[in-house]
Amino acid sequence: MVAPGALRVVRCGGSALGGARAVFSADSKQVGYLLFASGDFVKVYSVSTEETLLLMGGHAGLVTGIQLNPHNHMQLYSSSLDGTIKLWDFMDGIPIKTFTVGSKLLALYAVASAEDSVFVVIPKKGERDTFQLVSVKLTKGAGQDLEGKELSVVLDGVGASMKHIAFGREGAYVVSVKDVNLQVYFFKQKLLNRFSLNTMKTKGGDNRFSCVMCHPTEDCIATGHADGKIRLWRNFHHRKEYTYSTLHWHHDIVMDLAFSLEGTRLLSGGVESVLVQWHNESSCQKDFLPRLGSPIEYISMSSDGSLCCTLHEDNRITIINSNLRFSRSIQGLIKSKDVKTGLVVDPRTKALVLNGEPGHLQFYSTQTDQQLFSLDIVQRQHVHQAGLKQLDLVKVAFGAQGTWLATVEESEEVTDPELQLKLWFYNEETQSFKLNTRVNTPHDSHITDMCFRDVDELGEDSLILVTTGRDCVFKVWVMVEDTDPEAQQSVSWSCDFVGSYHNYQATNCCFSEDGSLLAVSFEGTVTVWDSLTWDLKCTFCHPPGNIRNICFGRLTCSKYLVGATDYGFLCCWNLLTCALEWSAHLNVVVLQPDPLSEHIAAVSWLSKKSSLFVFKPSEPRPIYIQRNLCKEKILLAAFVPRDEPEVISSEKHLWLRKSQPFFLTDTQELMTLSTKSLEERLTPSSKQLAVEESLPVTPFSVLLGKHRRQQAQEDTDLGKPLVHSKQEQASPAVRELLHTPAHVLPSASFLCTIFINSLLISKENKSAEEVADEVEMESEKAEDDSDEEDVTAMEQEDTSHMEFLGEMTCKLSKSQEKELRKIRKMDYSWIAAF
Repeated sequence: MVAPGALRVVRCGGSALGGARAVFSADSKQVGYLLFASGDFVKVYSVSTEETLLLMGGHAGLVTGIQLNPHNHMQLYSSSLDGTIKLWDFMDGIPIKTFTVGSKLLALYAVASAEDSVFVVIPKKGERDTFQLVSVKLTKGAGQDLEGKELSVVLDGVGASMKHIAFGREGAYVVSVKDVNLQVYFFKQKLLNRFSLNTMKTKGGDNRFSCVMCHPTEDCIATGHADGKIRLWRNFHHRKEYTYSTLHWHHDIVMDLAFSLEGTRLLSGGVESVLVQWHNESSCQKDFLPRLGSPIEYISMSSDGSLCCTLHEDNRITIINSNLRFSRSIQGLIKSKDVKTGLVVDPRTKALVLNGEPGHLQFYSTQTDQQLFSLDIVQRQHVHQAGLKQLDLVKVAFGAQGTWLATVEESEEVTDPELQLKLWFYNEETQSFKLNTRVNTPHDSHITDMCFRDVDELGEDSLILVTTGRDCVFKVWVMVEDTDPEAQQSVSWSCDFVGSYHNYQATNCCFSEDGSLLAVSFEGTVTVWDSLTWDLKCTFCHPPGNIRNICFGRLTCSKYLVGATDYGFLCCWNLLTCALEWSAHLNVVVLQPDPLSEHIAAVSWLSKKSSLFVFKPSEPRPIYIQRNLCKEKILLAAFVPRDEPEVISSEKHLWLRKSQPFFLTDTQELMTLSTKSLEERLTPSSKQLAVEESLPVTPFSVLLGKHRRQQAQEDTDLGKPLVHSKQEQASPAVRELLHTPAHVLPSASFLCTIFINSLLISKENKSAEEVADEVEMESEKAEDDSDEEDVTAMEQEDTSHMEFLGEMTCKLSKSQEKELRKIRKMDYSWIAAF
């Protein structure tokens, strides 16, 4: 549990999924859970509802392996680089036991034949890049934290990846592959057989092993190789009489292999993004599932053989039916080769927008850790081939309302790149962006930056776009009416102004908060322009070094301009005095302002560690410092506005109230700062599965809870008080009925009376005046049917409040009664919102 008011760094997305194979629950058809390692966490995913149900955290390092407990399929083992093995009840997300091994754990294997033991891969002491497969005795004890120090070495010189080791039929032997060597160790005979392939590369062949998998019912070993071949080994009990057959379709390395439940089918995947299914060990009989998006890293099969899943290089998980048909996909933060667009926030959905699949723009929800949708920008088929020069998405910017989107595409050519500027308009009917304008070669060289004039008050009539380029100019693009009668759109974009400064390369640009000023950096100089007349107002320079980032202050700090140089200086200029206000010696790699406050976040990179500094331009002293934020280099940052202001107890963390910062590292992991503990950050669906007072939640309780929430929402919409809902929750009879296991409950006849009485709402005694008033209202309703049609429970509640406050009803005249009827007809349900 995190201390109150303390900030913690949370890896919230993009964590590598390639650390271990995913695991299906024991019965994937009925239960439908998929468990996979994601960074420091283990996630439980529902195959049927397509949402993440649980986020199990507790490891202090990367999770490297997960395995179902072979003796209890409702439990899960997990291993981590923090040197611990955890046993989980994954239905409730509760850690049952923690075994401390003391060494980095690189892979985990649980075998049914091994009683009270698991197998892990650890580094060999005293030797670099050398690993061992060891057996860990899981100590029995009453406590939750136990020692797992009893280790026995099984194999030396094994590979560090999970797919370099496999256990044979019924755990009788274990197989290890590394380079061109294959080892088979038989447990009962204590026999070790070694086999080697030719190291010579002939005719483009490469015999190095890449993965291994054992047949579930026969003594057969399948190995994948770097040249795309698959070998099936038999008779390996004998060192000289072994045989193998070869299957070949992949043109590059075989990334992983998996056998079906019966062993009649073999699945393979690689860099082609194609899942290949081999029948009866024949090269002639095979099926394909192509276009899976990115190279396949791991393949997992369910225990009943009905489903399989593939983990991909870009953090995507694909679930596939047994007939090799695509079922569904789990897409979190998709990893791309290089995030060139930066980290941008969509004003409409508050999603993070950045490079996704090649040529695509991904919209990623930070709340659900899911990709909302992907927009094809380049609209060309991407060919996965090294060295091929293709168009790539490099810049993106949104207008203030999110209705306009600007993108820049560039080829990887250095001297004469192909450039395209595209303007997209959001179509409300199709709920997607539609291409409005395409500009070929908007600049003569690479585009370095791009921004919209981001002002809500000015409206879209004054919306302009600025682009800067290495051709030493910046260009202003405005909307103009399309005069072509055959045009499908009313407006298009064209260049309105071209600016330059002493033939220097333009590197960065940004608008002030009110849109009146434009700042453009030209190498080591910052220029400020009037956005109405495009006159140069002033220039700022702080040698030595070129300007790396610039941004204007906001709200009370709007008179300041902040810039960071590549020589390690952070500068703040006063726009009113046109002078340097203050400067600091800091190697800032990221400079990101909060759009809802005066605060600016600066991330520095020093001594192979990233540090965070939050400050106001008006004060040179930071209001918050987080040194050693992470060991990875942070490349990008963005502030995402919150739906509601966060309740912050500590004054030094008040800068987190309105917006939440997100940071993207060079390993494309997304991190944020949070004052909440892990339990508080669970999704609503996770909270339904979380333990309440250490008691399991029954299915009936979950169903009734959904009904209650729906009824409560309807009552809130109608302005009804939620009195009965509170009484139900407070009833001991209801709690016992919903949270007590069915096999220990008393008979239904015994509970029926108590249960029904607990649901009844006691009716308070009414005064004689109130009864008389109701009789008068009924008679008045008979006189005028339309008078009382809109009377709601909220109005009846108002009369009871009057009585509670001590106001006595008295005899009213007919005119007063008529006026009172008019008042009663008025709808006061709007006040329920307060």
